[in-house]
Amino acid sequence: MSRALQEPAAEVRPLLSVSGLTKDHGGGHGCHDVAFELWPGEILGVVGESGAGKSTLLDCLGGFAAPDAGRADYQSRLFGPVEIFGLSEARRRRLARSEWGFVHQDARRGLRLSVSAGGNIGERLMAGGARHYGDLRARAGAWLERLELDPSRLDEAPRQFSGGMRQRLQIARNLVTEPRLLLMDEPTGGLDLSVQARLLDLLRGLVRDLGLSVVLVTHDLGVVRLLCDRMLVMERGRVVEEGLTDQVLEDPQHAHSQRLVASILPV
Repeated sequence: MSRALQEPAAEVRPLLSVSGLTKDHGGGHGCHDVAFELWPGEILGVVGESGAGKSTLLDCLGGFAAPDAGRADYQSRLFGPVEIFGLSEARRRRLARSEWGFVHQDARRGLRLSVSAGGNIGERLMAGGARHYGDLRARAGAWLERLELDPSRLDEAPRQFSGGMRQRLQIARNLVTEPRLLLMDEPTGGLDLSVQARLLDLLRGLVRDLGLSVVLVTHDLGVVRLLCDRMLVMERGRVVEEGLTDQVLEDPQHAHSQRLVASILPV
Protein backbone atom coordinates (compact mmCIF):
# COMPACT_ATOMS: atom_id res chain seq x y z
CA MET A 1 0.00 0.00 0.00
CA SER A 2 1.34 3.45 -0.88
CA ARG A 3 2.12 6.02 1.79
CA ALA A 4 -0.56 8.31 0.31
CA LEU A 5 -3.16 5.62 1.04
CA GLN A 6 -1.79 4.83 4.48
CA GLU A 7 -1.82 8.42 5.76
CA PRO A 8 -4.96 10.55 5.59
CA ALA A 9 -4.58 14.01 4.13
CA ALA A 10 -4.03 16.78 6.67
CA GLU A 11 -7.24 18.48 7.70
CA VAL A 12 -7.71 21.83 6.03
CA ARG A 13 -9.31 24.39 8.32
CA PRO A 14 -10.39 27.96 7.68
CA LEU A 15 -7.58 30.43 8.38
CA LEU A 16 -10.14 32.85 9.80
CA SER A 17 -13.64 32.16 11.12
CA VAL A 18 -15.81 35.14 12.05
CA SER A 19 -19.14 34.79 13.84
CA GLY A 20 -21.66 37.24 15.31
CA LEU A 21 -19.42 40.25 14.65
CA THR A 22 -21.28 43.39 15.71
CA LYS A 23 -20.15 47.01 15.99
CA ASP A 24 -22.97 49.51 16.39
CA HIS A 25 -22.15 53.14 15.61
CA GLY A 26 -25.77 54.17 16.20
CA GLY A 27 -28.42 55.19 13.69
CA GLY A 28 -28.18 51.82 11.96
CA HIS A 29 -24.51 52.33 11.06
CA GLY A 30 -21.83 49.72 11.65
CA CYS A 31 -22.04 45.97 11.15
CA HIS A 32 -24.41 43.48 12.72
CA ASP A 33 -24.08 39.72 13.28
CA VAL A 34 -21.56 39.23 10.45
CA ALA A 35 -20.27 35.70 9.93
CA PHE A 36 -17.94 34.17 7.33
CA GLU A 37 -14.97 31.86 6.85
CA LEU A 38 -11.75 32.62 4.99
CA TRP A 39 -9.77 29.66 3.69
CA PRO A 40 -6.01 29.41 3.11
CA GLY A 41 -5.07 31.05 -0.19
CA GLU A 42 -8.56 32.51 -0.72
CA ILE A 43 -9.44 36.08 -1.66
CA LEU A 44 -12.78 37.19 -0.21
CA GLY A 45 -14.39 40.37 -1.50
CA VAL A 46 -16.74 42.39 0.70
CA VAL A 47 -18.93 44.76 -1.31
CA GLY A 48 -21.73 47.18 -0.62
CA GLU A 49 -22.73 50.79 -0.96
CA SER A 50 -21.30 53.54 1.24
CA GLY A 51 -22.49 52.98 4.81
CA ALA A 52 -23.06 49.25 4.32
CA GLY A 53 -20.68 48.44 7.19
CA LYS A 54 -17.87 46.87 5.20
CA SER A 55 -15.14 49.23 6.46
CA THR A 56 -16.37 48.81 10.04
CA LEU A 57 -15.98 45.06 9.60
CA LEU A 58 -12.41 45.49 8.37
CA ASP A 59 -11.53 47.97 11.13
CA CYS A 60 -12.64 45.45 13.76
CA LEU A 61 -10.54 42.69 12.20
CA GLY A 62 -7.57 45.03 11.87
CA GLY A 63 -7.71 46.19 15.48
CA PHE A 64 -8.73 49.77 14.72
CA ALA A 65 -12.14 49.35 16.37
CA ALA A 66 -13.33 47.15 19.24
CA PRO A 67 -16.44 45.10 18.40
CA ASP A 68 -19.47 45.11 20.66
CA ALA A 69 -19.98 41.36 20.19
CA GLY A 70 -18.75 38.39 18.20
CA ARG A 71 -15.54 36.45 17.76
CA ALA A 72 -12.86 35.90 15.12
CA ASP A 73 -10.85 32.68 15.35
CA TYR A 74 -7.49 32.69 13.55
CA GLN A 75 -5.01 29.87 12.96
CA SER A 76 -1.70 31.55 13.72
CA ARG A 77 1.81 30.26 13.08
CA LEU A 78 3.20 31.91 16.22
CA PHE A 79 0.63 30.94 18.84
CA GLY A 80 -1.61 28.29 17.26
CA PRO A 81 -5.40 28.89 17.26
CA VAL A 82 -6.29 32.28 18.76
CA GLU A 83 -9.41 34.40 19.15
CA ILE A 84 -8.44 37.78 17.71
CA PHE A 85 -10.64 40.02 19.84
CA GLY A 86 -9.41 38.37 23.05
CA LEU A 87 -5.70 38.72 22.30
CA SER A 88 -3.40 40.61 24.62
CA GLU A 89 -2.00 43.81 23.11
CA ALA A 90 1.50 42.28 22.99
CA ARG A 91 0.34 39.25 21.01
CA ARG A 92 -1.77 41.38 18.71
CA ARG A 93 1.24 43.59 17.94
CA ARG A 94 3.43 40.57 17.17
CA LEU A 95 0.87 39.15 14.76
CA ALA A 96 0.25 42.56 13.16
CA ARG A 97 3.98 42.91 12.44
CA SER A 98 4.47 39.43 11.04
CA GLU A 99 1.43 37.37 10.03
CA TRP A 100 -1.02 40.14 9.20
CA GLY A 101 -0.99 43.05 6.80
CA PHE A 102 -3.40 45.98 6.43
CA VAL A 103 -3.51 48.06 3.24
CA HIS A 104 -5.39 51.35 3.68
CA GLN A 105 -7.16 53.21 0.90
CA ASP A 106 -5.07 56.27 1.76
CA ALA A 107 -1.49 55.02 1.75
CA ARG A 108 -0.49 57.86 4.07
CA ARG A 109 -2.28 56.01 6.88
CA GLY A 110 -0.15 52.93 6.32
CA LEU A 111 3.24 54.61 5.91
CA ARG A 112 5.53 56.72 8.08
CA LEU A 113 5.91 59.76 5.86
CA SER A 114 8.99 61.06 7.68
CA VAL A 115 10.87 57.78 7.14
CA SER A 116 12.50 56.78 3.85
CA ALA A 117 10.89 54.27 1.49
CA GLY A 118 13.51 51.71 2.45
CA GLY A 119 13.04 52.51 6.12
CA ASN A 120 9.30 51.88 5.86
CA ILE A 121 9.95 48.39 4.51
CA GLY A 122 12.92 47.72 6.80
CA GLU A 123 10.94 48.59 9.95
CA ARG A 124 8.68 45.61 9.47
CA LEU A 125 11.66 43.33 8.89
CA MET A 126 13.35 44.67 12.03
CA ALA A 127 10.19 43.98 14.03
CA GLY A 128 10.70 40.35 13.04
CA GLY A 129 14.28 40.33 14.27
CA ALA A 130 16.32 41.32 11.18
CA ARG A 131 19.26 43.57 12.06
CA HIS A 132 21.90 43.39 9.31
CA TYR A 133 21.89 46.80 7.57
CA GLY A 134 23.06 45.52 4.21
CA ASP A 135 20.51 42.72 4.19
CA LEU A 136 17.71 45.11 5.16
CA ARG A 137 18.58 47.46 2.28
CA ALA A 138 18.89 44.60 -0.19
CA ARG A 139 15.53 43.11 0.75
CA ALA A 140 13.83 46.52 0.74
CA GLY A 141 15.28 47.30 -2.70
CA ALA A 142 14.16 43.92 -4.04
CA TRP A 143 10.61 44.60 -2.85
CA LEU A 144 10.59 48.04 -4.45
CA GLU A 145 11.53 46.37 -7.73
CA ARG A 146 8.87 43.72 -7.24
CA LEU A 147 6.26 46.47 -6.96
CA GLU A 148 7.75 48.20 -10.02
CA LEU A 149 9.32 51.04 -8.04
CA ASP A 150 12.82 52.30 -8.79
CA PRO A 151 15.18 50.85 -6.11
CA SER A 152 17.41 53.90 -6.50
CA ARG A 153 14.65 55.82 -4.65
CA LEU A 154 15.19 53.72 -1.53
CA ASP A 155 16.30 56.74 0.50
CA GLU A 156 13.52 59.08 -0.61
CA ALA A 157 10.57 59.88 1.67
CA PRO A 158 7.10 58.60 0.68
CA ARG A 159 5.83 62.17 0.34
CA GLN A 160 8.03 62.45 -2.77
CA PHE A 161 6.13 59.60 -4.42
CA SER A 162 2.92 59.86 -6.44
CA GLY A 163 -0.33 58.44 -5.03
CA GLY A 164 -0.02 55.22 -7.00
CA MET A 165 3.62 54.82 -5.99
CA ARG A 166 2.78 55.36 -2.33
CA GLN A 167 0.13 52.67 -2.56
CA ARG A 168 2.65 50.23 -4.03
CA LEU A 169 5.13 51.18 -1.30
CA GLN A 170 2.50 50.49 1.35
CA ILE A 171 1.85 47.09 -0.22
CA ALA A 172 5.60 46.32 -0.27
CA ARG A 173 5.82 47.28 3.43
CA ASN A 174 3.01 44.84 4.23
CA LEU A 175 4.16 41.93 2.09
CA VAL A 176 7.88 41.94 2.91
CA THR A 177 7.30 39.55 5.84
CA GLU A 178 5.06 37.32 3.67
CA PRO A 179 2.02 37.52 5.97
CA ARG A 180 -0.67 34.87 6.05
CA LEU A 181 -3.62 37.28 6.25
CA LEU A 182 -3.97 40.53 4.31
CA LEU A 183 -6.79 43.03 4.94
CA MET A 184 -7.30 45.57 2.16
CA ASP A 185 -9.59 48.61 2.29
CA GLU A 186 -10.34 50.00 -1.20
CA PRO A 187 -6.71 49.53 -2.34
CA THR A 188 -7.34 51.15 -5.74
CA GLY A 189 -9.70 53.91 -4.57
CA GLY A 190 -8.82 57.42 -5.74
CA LEU A 191 -6.26 56.26 -8.32
CA ASP A 192 -6.36 56.96 -12.06
CA LEU A 193 -7.84 54.13 -14.11
CA SER A 194 -4.54 53.26 -15.78
CA VAL A 195 -2.78 53.18 -12.40
CA GLN A 196 -5.61 51.06 -10.95
CA ALA A 197 -5.32 48.52 -13.76
CA ARG A 198 -1.57 48.04 -13.29
CA LEU A 199 -1.86 47.87 -9.51
CA LEU A 200 -4.59 45.22 -9.75
CA ASP A 201 -2.45 43.17 -12.11
CA LEU A 202 0.46 43.36 -9.67
CA LEU A 203 -1.76 42.45 -6.73
CA ARG A 204 -3.24 39.45 -8.47
CA GLY A 205 0.22 38.05 -9.20
CA LEU A 206 1.61 38.74 -5.71
CA VAL A 207 -1.35 37.27 -3.87
CA ARG A 208 -1.19 34.07 -5.90
CA ASP A 209 2.61 33.79 -5.72
CA LEU A 210 2.66 34.23 -1.93
CA GLY A 211 -0.46 32.13 -1.28
CA LEU A 212 -2.04 34.91 0.77
CA SER A 213 -5.50 34.85 2.29
CA VAL A 214 -7.16 38.21 1.71
CA VAL A 215 -10.25 40.08 2.87
CA LEU A 216 -10.74 42.90 0.37
CA VAL A 217 -13.31 45.65 0.94
CA THR A 218 -14.40 47.60 -2.12
CA HIS A 219 -17.35 49.23 -3.80
CA ASP A 220 -15.92 48.32 -7.22
CA LEU A 221 -17.37 45.08 -8.55
CA GLY A 222 -14.81 45.14 -11.35
CA VAL A 223 -12.07 44.72 -8.72
CA VAL A 224 -14.00 41.84 -7.15
CA ARG A 225 -14.50 40.13 -10.51
CA LEU A 226 -10.78 40.35 -11.27
CA LEU A 227 -9.34 39.36 -7.88
CA CYS A 228 -11.82 37.54 -5.64
CA ASP A 229 -12.73 33.86 -5.34
CA ARG A 230 -15.80 34.49 -3.18
CA MET A 231 -17.73 37.56 -2.14
CA LEU A 232 -20.06 38.91 0.52
CA VAL A 233 -22.68 41.54 -0.25
CA MET A 234 -23.53 43.85 2.65
CA GLU A 235 -26.51 46.14 3.13
CA ARG A 236 -27.19 48.26 6.22
CA GLY A 237 -24.53 46.45 8.21
CA ARG A 238 -25.63 42.91 7.41
CA VAL A 239 -24.49 40.25 4.96
CA VAL A 240 -27.39 39.69 2.57
CA GLU A 241 -25.68 37.34 0.11
CA GLU A 242 -22.49 35.35 -0.21
CA GLY A 243 -21.10 32.88 -2.70
CA LEU A 244 -18.59 32.28 -5.45
CA THR A 245 -17.83 35.54 -7.22
CA ASP A 246 -18.92 34.40 -10.66
CA GLN A 247 -22.18 32.98 -9.32
CA VAL A 248 -23.13 36.10 -7.40
CA LEU A 249 -22.23 38.47 -10.25
CA GLU A 250 -23.93 36.41 -12.95
CA ASP A 251 -26.99 35.33 -10.98
CA PRO A 252 -27.48 37.49 -7.85
CA GLN A 253 -30.28 36.19 -5.64
CA HIS A 254 -30.93 39.00 -3.18
CA ALA A 255 -32.73 42.12 -4.40
CA HIS A 256 -29.92 44.38 -3.13
CA SER A 257 -27.29 42.31 -4.93
CA GLN A 258 -29.35 42.50 -8.10
CA ARG A 259 -29.54 46.30 -7.87
CA LEU A 260 -25.83 46.56 -7.16
CA VAL A 261 -24.84 44.39 -10.11
CA ALA A 262 -27.28 46.08 -12.46
CA SER A 263 -26.10 49.57 -11.53
CA ILE A 264 -22.37 48.96 -11.75
CA LEU A 265 -21.57 46.12 -14.11
CA PRO A 266 -22.40 46.54 -17.79
CA VAL A 267 -24.80 44.06 -19.31
